[in-house]
Amino acid sequence: MSSTALRAGDLHEVRLTHDEAAGMRSLCHEAVEALGDADLSTQAAMTAVELIGCRLPQRLIAALVTFRCTGNAGGALLVHNVPVDEPLPPTPTDGYLADWRAAGIATTAQLMIMSHLGDVIGYADEKRGRVVQDIAPIAGAELQQENSGSAYLELHTENGFHPFKPDLLSLLCLRSDHQRSGRTLTGSVHRLWPGLSSTALAVLRQPLFRIRFSSSFTQLGSTGYSEPVAVLSGPPDDPDLTADFHGMEPITDEARRALDELAAALTPSLNSIVLGAGSMLVVDNWRAVHGRTGFTARHDGTDRWLRRCFAVADLRRSRGARTAGGRVLAPLTTILADRTTAPPSSHSQPAVSR
Repeated sequence: MSSTALRAGDLHEVRLTHDEAAGMRSLCHEAVEALGDADLSTQAAMTAVELIGCRLPQRLIAALVTFRCTGNAGGALLVHNVPVDEPLPPTPTDGYLADWRAAGIATTAQLMIMSHLGDVIGYADEKRGRVVQDIAPIAGAELQQENSGSAYLELHTENGFHPFKPDLLSLLCLRSDHQRSGRTLTGSVHRLWPGLSSTALAVLRQPLFRIRFSSSFTQLGSTGYSEPVAVLSGPPDDPDLTADFHGMEPITDEARRALDELAAALTPSLNSIVLGAGSMLVVDNWRAVHGRTGFTARHDGTDRWLRRCFAVADLRRSRGARTAGGRVLAPLTTILADRTTAPPSSHSQPAVSR
């Protein structure tokens, strides 16, 4: 997908009032104090954050729980006026904030919100296993189809190639790009599938597509492709979507035509928004794909800076791929090797719910 049709967003939104944001900022200070220098990827840290997050504004919690349980047609939720640090540290030019406490307010705010959406996880292959990740442009990586780039980022399901892909992800903006041209895009399966031909729908429901591992997952030795997957799955009137318009390869010509039809149907239905400081976008990774338009980076500490966090609905499902009490999944190469050597199980894996 090489171009996008931009239009005003019609995402579901929650805008915190001044008093709600101030109260949430106080909770963030409390969380930072409670965590001290804790490793955020431990269960102890997640429990501490979740307990404090129970005191978030009830209006916000209600919106988050509703989104987690029922979703919405747009596949995304936008929360405004989330507290961030004042003043902000410089945007990390290497993509890594040295110490999470340098952005402790934003970090704990994001984790508290995510605690109402599922269980936070990270990936050893990606961003050094951090559960709250810095998304910022890196000099020399401008054209990469990765979070380190600044060129157009193709629409994709997050980590769609992974056996434990996230169910939800959030992007909290700390700093916009200077021209405010970096627009976050989301596209929902519910806005496009009714317009697809019956032939395309039938093909997209077959495992005729594979997804190439993203480059961030190849650094620890995980190279290759996912097992063949279907683009659409689930109930006919409430389908799930797994797509990656950069890394997904159709196995047959018929599958390629169906994927092209999907891309054509998706483009005019995209939501497009410039995230400002304190805006947090939550994406249902089963209902929607996301991407970003290009922007110009300066690489001087003032560039666009988002923080990203993942959550799953069923943490237990990945217990064999994590250390006990930890929230970071083992390298993908290890997970895949374990799967090929494990004896057959007499019990099926529990289904992933949204």
